[in-house]
Amino acid sequence: MTTTLQTIADESKPRPEVGSLIEGAVIDIRKGAVYVDLLPYGTGTIYGREYNSSRDIIKNLNIGDTVKAKVVEKENEDGYVELSLKEAKQALLWKEAESSIKDKTIFNLLVKEANKGGIIIDWQGLQGFLPASQLKPEHYPRVENGDKEGILTELKKLIGERVTVVMLGANPKEGKLIFSEKDTNPEEKKEIISKYSLGDKVSGEIAGVVDFGVFIKIEEGLEGLVHISELDWGLVENPRELFKLGDKVDAKVIEIKEGKISLSIKALKQNPWDKHKETYKKGDIVKGVVIKFNKHGALVSIQEGVAGLVHNSLFGGVDKLREKLELGKSYDFQITLFEPKDQKMTLAYLDKDAK
Repeated sequence: MTTTLQTIADESKPRPEVGSLIEGAVIDIRKGAVYVDLLPYGTGTIYGREYNSSRDIIKNLNIGDTVKAKVVEKENEDGYVELSLKEAKQALLWKEAESSIKDKTIFNLLVKEANKGGIIIDWQGLQGFLPASQLKPEHYPRVENGDKEGILTELKKLIGERVTVVMLGANPKEGKLIFSEKDTNPEEKKEIISKYSLGDKVSGEIAGVVDFGVFIKIEEGLEGLVHISELDWGLVENPRELFKLGDKVDAKVIEIKEGKISLSIKALKQNPWDKHKETYKKGDIVKGVVIKFNKHGALVSIQEGVAGLVHNSLFGGVDKLREKLELGKSYDFQITLFEPKDQKMTLAYLDKDAK
């Protein structure tokens, strides 16, 4: 390379670090190389692989244009600072993404693809993901029994459409952009939510059933989530066994936070622990049904919504516990702890075969 294009560098100024973004004016464009004035650091160059990967940018450059580039080598053998336009463009895009999240910028983006979890949208050449849970009610795939193929079929209908979204998250290391279609008009949503207070009883219909709970449409433009733990006082493992799309339900507002409403269906029912707080005490012998196994032992129900743990340690390990107890079967137990206020109970299995 010729050195005639090198501008005088201020030796008192350290060369910019690799990975940093730098700005300068284009002073020459040649076949296979571009030179940039980086005063006070000297001259930068884009050539070789970096030149080839940035041809779409370089073809629109003119001498005198100001460009932003990323430093890939502080000083090569010819004394130039090696630069990358493509990497700079990517870095600037991610910076813009971070600003968009902070400013809650609204975008109107094209849906490119769909998968069983949501839709893929295009933002300035970068691929973004919009989870199904972040779709507006009118776009949410309302499929009976949560059939995954049915969900995918519904989501594919959005391909080629444009959606109005805000960016929720950006992770340049993983190349991930996450969007939401729900929070594109925060002021309007804030006004709607302001009508509700903690403890309010609301009526609506089931707008979505997912593994972690159900969404209730309270009014146009407002949905609330009932977490699986708030569906019923009894154990719920599959919300789809209790609810289906369109079901009319009542619920209680239990939290309003960051523009979201959390609801409880079970809060409108009598707490079975309160109902039975005088029925049982420590030492009582009771009949109980095994309703679930977990890493600690077996969960046993003695009344609808009143269940306690039989710990593995009482059997000498999980395998021995499961040899003695079967799901769905009833056995005799003794209550070893009963604290209805905290909804806590532990039980000991009464082995009829023990001597």
